Amino acid sequence: MSGRLKYRTERSRTFADPPHPMSSTGSRREDTVNRLTRKLERYVRLGAEERVLLDQVTRSVDRIGARCDIVCEGNNSDHVHVIVEGMACRYKITSEGRRQVVAFLLPGDFCDLRLGLLSEMDHSVATLSECRVARIPREQIERMAARPLLARALWSAALADEAVLFEWLVNLGARDARSNLAHLFCELLIRLRAAGLTSGDSYKLPLTQQDLADTAGLSSVHVNRVLQSLRSDGLISFDGKSLSILDAERLSELSGFDASYLQLGRHEPPARNLDAQSLADRLTAAE
Repeated sequence: MSGRLKYRTERSRTFADPPHPMSSTGSRREDTVNRLTRKLERYVRLGAEERVLLDQVTRSVDRIGARCDIVCEGNNSDHVHVIVEGMACRYKITSEGRRQVVAFLLPGDFCDLRLGLLSEMDHSVATLSECRVARIPREQIERMAARPLLARALWSAALADEAVLFEWLVNLGARDARSNLAHLFCELLIRLRAAGLTSGDSYKLPLTQQDLADTAGLSSVHVNRVLQSLRSDGLISFDGKSLSILDAERLSELSGFDASYLQLGRHEPPARNLDAQSLADRLTAAE
């Protein structure tokens, strides 16, 4: 019987987020969501001033086509990029020319926050689908980090990204091919659900079999066999554009999926005591 993915905790409670205050089921329309704000509020209860600042720093948005580099290894930039819409990936190219995908980036994710500290990128970031990408000047990142709540939220988000990387290392080193891809599909469901980008247990997934191969350390032929196996077992439906998890509980059990590493605790924002325009005026005056 199909069911929602579960945390594999002592109580094994069902993962079902309450409506986010900025989601379509909450008090604001989905098209007004600041994706970065939504992500950071998973970790820290932000105040009204922090929300207005995040709105300000993400106003500059570029539209980038599918399969294009956003930033390349060895490059430097005066801006930090945030995915607003679409899907991207981090990747490395080996000396033999093989690509290894090391992370998927979803709306609200930073592409290159480390550029605020490092002189150049140590990996590349590319779009997988057409993306809308916000460009935040480095000085604005410093301005954000100077605020204790935002500094804590940024640090928490960085730790969560690190936890995902650790889990991917386990996928590559300790899980077989079926469990590896099953775990990835479970992870993406939970991450996209937290971003408000799923329909039931289905979500857009603009990945080719080669993308999955480069992620899982497999050949594209092996990936094809694994996908056929998961389909024949009634676990997924995947057409290269969207993926549906047909039996989330079984897929979770197959992969040993435990969503706790995603650290998706939710904090409700505090009540607003000032209107947004007055806060924007105060922040502008402080520059």
